[in-house]
Amino acid sequence: MLFRLMLHLEFLLGRMDLPDLAAGQTDLLWRAAAALLTAALLMIASGPFAVRWLSGRFRERICSDSLQLNQLHSGKQNTPTMGGVWMMGVVLLAALLWSDLTNPYVQIGIGLTLSLACLGARDDWIKLSTARKGLTVRQKLSGQLVIAVLTGAALAVVNADRPGGLSLELPGSQDSLFLGPLFVIWAVLVIVGSANAVNLTDGLDGLAAGCCAIAVAATAGLTYLSESGETLPTPIIGQVSGAAEFAVIGGAMVGGLLGFLWFNAHPAQVFMGDAGSLPVGGLLALTALVSHQELLLLITGGVLVAETVSVVLQVAWFRLTGRRLI
Repeated sequence: MLFRLMLHLEFLLGRMDLPDLAAGQTDLLWRAAAALLTAALLMIASGPFAVRWLSGRFRERICSDSLQLNQLHSGKQNTPTMGGVWMMGVVLLAALLWSDLTNPYVQIGIGLTLSLACLGARDDWIKLSTARKGLTVRQKLSGQLVIAVLTGAALAVVNADRPGGLSLELPGSQDSLFLGPLFVIWAVLVIVGSANAVNLTDGLDGLAAGCCAIAVAATAGLTYLSESGETLPTPIIGQVSGAAEFAVIGGAMVGGLLGFLWFNAHPAQVFMGDAGSLPVGGLLALTALVSHQELLLLITGGVLVAETVSVVLQVAWFRLTGRRLI
């Protein structure tokens, strides 16, 4: 929205001897930074009110199947939760203000973020308002798959006519693997895997928010380089037309996470819940998909990967032996 306003004011800004904010890579970096600062400052400014509002309506309930785990987390009982609704609202507002809404990658990113936030909020609401532990595994996974399939299909349509648009780039080389029709399946795996990885990591104060802020910042930087890198003597990664605009969305998410971390660091005053962890993970995946650097998520999201592998091993070992893996 502000981006469109700047386009109309380009002539006036030029006469005032200010930088050209309506064109070029400098403009994009400026808007990404503005989105980050907007989201972070709005989160910090609205935080005290949001925490009080959430405290009166949505409080964490510690009721896992493990008595030992319940005892360890007893101090988190009644801590406000569903902070993801507040955080994603701020992130989307910052994105709407500073991004080019005609860009198809931006449109897909906003749709994915809003959809996963609604799914997560539904899961959180069931946990807090009933005796159930949220959506069933089948319901939750089905919802994620539907959203991921629609997102992957939309991304495939946008990328179909772009060079290398349906390929997976291999980090550190100029080689790529053409996926073709398998691109949608690959996108679904990346989105669902990333969303659940963040969801599993969201257990300790500040862990998910801190790790994701770093991971999103790194992958958002790759989306910028995937278009602007053509100006470098040696391009770092393959070129993706229009991908750089997604850095503005990434900036808004980083700002939202940093602002949320202000209230989520130990001792946490609020938790994001599934309403935050699912869209954060989904957007992280989409940022990597847009730049065709999905494999680098294994590095930028290393903590998320390690947490997910740990959970898988713990569950598999318990089902095989009946004992917990120490």
